[in-house]
Amino acid sequence: MSNLVGVPTVGMIGGGQLARMTHQAGIALGVTFRVLAEGPEVSAAQVARHVTVGDYRDLRTLRDFVAGCDAVTFDHEHVPTDHLHQLVDAGVAVRPGPHALLYAQDKGAMRERLTALGVPCPRHATPKGLADLEYVAAELGGWPLVLKTTRGGYDGKGVWVVEDARAAEETGVFDAGIPVLAEERVDYARELSALVARSPSGQAIAYPVVESVQRAGICHEVIAPAPGLPEELAVHAQGIALRIAGELDVVGLLAVELFETRDGRILVNELAMRPHNTGHWSIDGAVTSQFENHLRAVLDLPLGSPQARAPWTVMVNILGGDYPDMHRGLLHCQARDPALRVHLYGKEVRPGRKIGHVTTFGDDLDDVRARARHAAAYLTGEIDE
Repeated sequence: MSNLVGVPTVGMIGGGQLARMTHQAGIALGVTFRVLAEGPEVSAAQVARHVTVGDYRDLRTLRDFVAGCDAVTFDHEHVPTDHLHQLVDAGVAVRPGPHALLYAQDKGAMRERLTALGVPCPRHATPKGLADLEYVAAELGGWPLVLKTTRGGYDGKGVWVVEDARAAEETGVFDAGIPVLAEERVDYARELSALVARSPSGQAIAYPVVESVQRAGICHEVIAPAPGLPEELAVHAQGIALRIAGELDVVGLLAVELFETRDGRILVNELAMRPHNTGHWSIDGAVTSQFENHLRAVLDLPLGSPQARAPWTVMVNILGGDYPDMHRGLLHCQARDPALRVHLYGKEVRPGRKIGHVTTFGDDLDDVRARARHAAAYLTGEIDE
C-alpha cells in the first residue's frame, strides 16, 4: 500500500492479462495497484509491485487482501458472491458490487433480470433435466438448442449446441449438478459488442460498437467500429448497454456481447463486468482505453473520452501455436509494419491459449485488417513470410 498522501490504492482480484493491462493504465494515473494472483508467474504478477498469491475462494485471504484498498475490482467473475457481500458489509468498496456482479456470474439470473427489464434476449428456459428438453425445444422453436451452464463458463467452455436430446445427454451437462440454461439457436449475421463504463456517481460513456469474430467460442478478431452497422442500430446497441449498466448499478466496465440477427434485430448474448477482450483495441485505438476508464470508474474519477483515434482499428488475438519464440517474431512484424502495436501477456505458449494481441489502425479497413491478420499469423508460426 502506498504511503503517499492522496494516492489511491486499487486491488484487483485475479492476476491474468486483464489485470496486467489495468496495471499499465494505472501507472499513468499514479494509482497504487495491488493484485491477488493465482500464482507467482501469472501475467500481472510479473509486472506489478504489490502482489499477493492466494485463493480468491478463501474468505480470509480476501479479507487480508482488501485491507487498505480504496476500491476492489476484478480480473474475472468467479469470486463467490457470498464472500463479496461480506466484504461489502465490512465497508469495502467492491466495484462492481455483488448485487450487480451476480448477473455476470449467473446466466440464468441474467436472463431472468434482463427479460423483466424488457431487454431483447434470445428465447430461453431453465430445464430441470433431460426429461424436460423435448418440451423446452418445442417451446423455443425446435432443435437445435444452445445449452449453457449458468455459472463458470468462459471462452466457449460450458456451452454446447445440441441437435437433439441424445446429443444433450452426451454432453453430461445435467450430471454436474449445476443449473442449465437452454436457449434458441439464434440465426445471426454476426456478433457485436457494446462496451460502456459507469462510475458510482452515475456518469457513463459508451465506446463505438464493434464487430467480434469468434471461432470455437474464442474471440479472434475485433473491428472498431463494426463495419456496415447502420447508425440507428449502433445507437440502439449503445443504449441497451447503457440502460443495463444503469438498471443493474454496474460500476466499472460493462461489456455487452450481442447478436445482430439476419432480420435486423439486436439481442443480448452475454454480460461481462470488467475489461473485456472486445475492448483491447481501445489501448491504441481510442482516446481513453477501457482499462483506464475502468480504473477511473471504480475510483469515481471523471471518465475519459471513448472516441476512436482513427476511422478503423482492428485487434487480432495471438493464440498459441507451435512457435514459442514471440520476441524473435517481433523482428519481422515490426520491421514490416512500423505502425503495428503488439501486446504480449508474459504467458507460456500453449496451443489455443491467448498469449497476446496485435492492433492496427488507419483509413482503409481492408489494409488495416490484412496488416493485423498477417502479424498475428506470423507471431503464431502460421506463416513465415
